[in-house]
Amino acid sequence: MKKIGVLFGMENSFPGALVEHINARNIEGIQAEFVETGAVYLDRPSGYSVIVDRISHDIPFYRAFLKHAALNGTVIINNPFWWSADDKFFNYTLAAKLGVAIPPTVILPHKQHPEGTTDRSMRNLEFPLNWDGVFDYVSEHGFMKPIDGGGWRDVYHIHNREEFFAAYDQSRDLCMLYQKAVEFNEYFRCYVVGQKRVRIMPYDPRKPHAERYILNPPVYDPQLLKRVELDALKLCRALGYDLNTVEFAVENGVPYAIDFMNPAPDAGLESVGPANFEWIVKEVADLAIAKARTAPQLMKLRWHAFLGAEPEHARHHRPTKKHHHAKHKTKAAPARPKSPR
Repeated sequence: MKKIGVLFGMENSFPGALVEHINARNIEGIQAEFVETGAVYLDRPSGYSVIVDRISHDIPFYRAFLKHAALNGTVIINNPFWWSADDKFFNYTLAAKLGVAIPPTVILPHKQHPEGTTDRSMRNLEFPLNWDGVFDYVSEHGFMKPIDGGGWRDVYHIHNREEFFAAYDQSRDLCMLYQKAVEFNEYFRCYVVGQKRVRIMPYDPRKPHAERYILNPPVYDPQLLKRVELDALKLCRALGYDLNTVEFAVENGVPYAIDFMNPAPDAGLESVGPANFEWIVKEVADLAIAKARTAPQLMKLRWHAFLGAEPEHARHHRPTKKHHHAKHKTKAAPARPKSPR
């Protein structure tokens, strides 16, 4: 029996609905359940073919458990190795290189020294910081947010320098981003599942959380929606996420990718609404079942495998092909293009 486990925290509607949906299909040899674990033993596999992870970003014990499970053949949705290496500023840099529109963005030094460090730890840091350069690049209207945060925690809407420095003073020892505000007319939040399926959801981040999904949206330009879909897929394929939400703010017809590091995205019935909830439950169930059928999948224990790239030595030392009857040496076969991940 191949087991699909769901690892979750405080959320209620999605984990139970996912387990019920998978089991209601009565697929021979596949069963879903909530993950149960105690102390994790070094030489014992998890017992799950697939684990859908909804909580390890908040609990280091779960993250270590999932890495151990992955190395023993369990397929994790999403890859815990990549998620552990990720941050928002890297994502923005990658997106810009992929041709996805990104607002001007900078990272800021910690306002307070991280624990265990002093002034002497910061001797490579410019002082005083060139704040005029920051505002010239980003502008005085922007958003300050943590480099690896989520759930709109510690996010500040900035309108001038006074608000900027007031927010910066409250940032403690967090590493913060400062990003130019997009004066948007449309805003979309997109579910992306399996790096193939996209559901574009009109969204308004200015409203209270329970009212942000627009259930009766206007008609949008089909070309705009197509670009949003393709950019969302491009980002998730490059980042290696099988489950994510990607947010776009649209200014003058240009969709700017604002937030796309949500590998445990909101899927609560009470917030996303019945239609979106039904869609995400079905799509994640399809994905988990498909991965269970091909499990176990033992990982190559090299970072290039986690990140989807071919190691440098392999590209330069691939054997060349020779024809048995040729009297001269043939040229080496061209190296395959690098994966965009």
